[in-house]
Amino acid sequence: MNAGAPPPRPPLLIACALRIEQAALRSAGRGGAPDGALLRTGMGPRAAERALTRALGRPGMERAAVLATGFCAGLVPGMHPGDLVVAEETRDPRGAVACTGTALLAEALARAVPGRTVHLGALTGSDHVVRGPERAQLRATGAIAVDMESAATLWTAHGGADRPLAAVRVIVDAPEHELVRIGTVRGGISAFRVLRAVRPAFHDWHRSLLLPRR
Repeated sequence: MNAGAPPPRPPLLIACALRIEQAALRSAGRGGAPDGALLRTGMGPRAAERALTRALGRPGMERAAVLATGFCAGLVPGMHPGDLVVAEETRDPRGAVACTGTALLAEALARAVPGRTVHLGALTGSDHVVRGPERAQLRATGAIAVDMESAATLWTAHGGADRPLAAVRVIVDAPEHELVRIGTVRGGISAFRVLRAVRPAFHDWHRSLLLPRR
């Protein structure tokens, strides 16, 4: 490296759990879309922690920004499949992790999928699929959505370094639209299409964080 040259830009690591989520995000990378590391962690918080620990231990990933994404369950009445959730913080029994640049991210998502509702708030973690009355219990804590991996992903990333962190989830079911399985119903198809469309917004967020502040 030349003396006085700026340090290399920290990479962006996008983490998802499911094969169907990975397929949506990979399809967004075709045709010249921005590149970036895409990690499928497997389902559940423990799998997410293991996969993140390995990924962030690789050379060049010491300062990587981490964005957790995929599908989630909405907790607020009036939410619909295909709505987006931008976490202001993620929560699990160990505590909360604050997210970075949430307003920038919400703006980038609104540009990527005009007409889709973007919700900002707390995203809580669970070690199982949440249904029925448990949604209301989690909503009472102030959370607006729940998934199984985001909180564990960001907790693991937060513990290793001072790095940008974010979580974006696409609602696949909500209180009035509870689904049995993701891939077989209209709500799941809608969520897949939205997830496929938003990957460029993740890179817009990443680039915006790296711009010098005036």
